[in-house]
Amino acid sequence: MNIRDLEYLVALAEHRHFRRAADSCHVSQPTLSGQIRKLEDELGVMLLERTSRKVLFTQAGML
Repeated sequence: MNIRDLEYLVALAEHRHFRRAADSCHVSQPTLSGQIRKLEDELGVMLLERTSRKVLFTQAGML
């Protein structure tokens, strides 16, 4: 885990949308999504529920 991963997570919390969060972080959507998946793998917990329209945080993701 690094600062960039946390910045991506904060952007997702603010925008609730992968494309908008990626744009605000100046990265592509696949890059942001991949980094979040790596963070989830590293922590061993799902942080987000992905839907076709928005991002929902799990209980673990809200902590």
